Amino acid sequence: MKIIRIGITLVLGFAGFIPECVAKIPDQTRPNIIFIMSDDHGYQAISAYGSGLNSTPNIDRLAKEGAIFSRAFVTNSLCAPSRAVMLTGKYSHINGKVDNEGGFNWNQMSFPKLLQQNGYQTALIGKIHLDGLPQGFDYSNVLPGQGEYYNPRLNTNGVWKQYKDSTYATDLLTEHAIDFMKEQIKADKPFFVYLAHHAVHTPIEAKADDIKYFDAKLREGLHHRHGVYAAMVKSLDDNVGRILAYLKQQGFDRNTVVIFASDNGGYIGRDKASGRMVPVTNNTPLRSGKGALYEGGIRVPLMIRWPGVSPAGQVCDEPVILTDMLQTLLGIAGLPAATDATDGLNIAPLVKQPTAKLERDALFFHYPHYYDTTSPVSAIRARDWKLLEYFEDNHVELYNLRQDPAEQHNLAQELPDRAAELLQRLRSWRESVGAALPKSNPDFRAKKVKVAWSPHSNYTASIAPPNMGGPIRGAGQE
Repeated sequence: MKIIRIGITLVLGFAGFIPECVAKIPDQTRPNIIFIMSDDHGYQAISAYGSGLNSTPNIDRLAKEGAIFSRAFVTNSLCAPSRAVMLTGKYSHINGKVDNEGGFNWNQMSFPKLLQQNGYQTALIGKIHLDGLPQGFDYSNVLPGQGEYYNPRLNTNGVWKQYKDSTYATDLLTEHAIDFMKEQIKADKPFFVYLAHHAVHTPIEAKADDIKYFDAKLREGLHHRHGVYAAMVKSLDDNVGRILAYLKQQGFDRNTVVIFASDNGGYIGRDKASGRMVPVTNNTPLRSGKGALYEGGIRVPLMIRWPGVSPAGQVCDEPVILTDMLQTLLGIAGLPAATDATDGLNIAPLVKQPTAKLERDALFFHYPHYYDTTSPVSAIRARDWKLLEYFEDNHVELYNLRQDPAEQHNLAQELPDRAAELLQRLRSWRESVGAALPKSNPDFRAKKVKVAWSPHSNYTASIAPPNMGGPIRGAGQE
């Protein structure tokens, strides 16, 4: 992966409950925190990571002024479970949100609760994709489900409002975030804003002038060939710029940590709404995309700008995972680590010293369900090595990521001892955390279909008719 060696600004948002033993920290010593989350945004669609067609000068500013992470991952490559993992600091099979269906238990510990109970004014603005009334936020202004881009409907602290006059959601959500910050600055209170954009999720819809601009830039040899998608990325980047400009205008840029991340890798299918017949995005050189546990599905952008703490323009190559955000933001806020069981680490030391190492040599992933790009699977990523175990036919795949970042050469047969070692570690981890496994589905009626297009994955898989599941049922779908 080509990374422009520049720093990153980090915007993060999490929910949590604060134990009684956590002491209150004086307000004036604590930074404000903004967590900006994009949706289905593979890091290759950000120019700081070496994108071709897409241009993101404002997001890149975060990289110039902070730390950029070259190996940041999500535990789940789908919207809702990925967000639940970040809020709780716990794997999906522990927090209960295992896929995009079903409810979410807001009563459990989450990062916003931890901040809120320690004097932060907290806001959730945008897409949450988790059922129920959000907890841990003094102010919430959320889209229903996936939401709409033009003339969206928003629920403001329980009251619905329909917007009109061709209002574009990405602009509107930013306006609400700035309005919230204005009130907190007047009140002289530390604030936390979780600005969760719908962009750049389907449907792929953007402003006409921006589409025209990027269509004119299309040429042979570009990995990214979707002008409407590039226009959506531009709108997202413009609005990151609005947040940064407001902080600087108010003199709060030196006391505000900004975090930028995505909930999963880029979507590699096609989108009819845009009228284009090319894939929405392309995660090359990584394999596959949203939904899969290949690198194209689980590797995401992550930038953290912590003024006065993060060295400017630094790249961190240490593997991190967004489960780490809960403990990390507690550290940034000057709070003790959460004592409730969490599955992440505090990566703040990496923001301060990007060449540092964590006391962790492996990351684990578990998705016992179906998606266009995958059948039920678990994976372990241990430094240069990665092993995937597929439950449908019990086959394993082994890759040396240093030599084969595109995951094209399965070494499981050539290196059986290495494969056996990693498989044992993966299975031991699943047993230790109580990860549920899929079961045989007697109602399955197979048909052959092509899965979502990928430059590194063009295969036919046996999947079921709608609502029938696969030859095995995903965990929790009995």
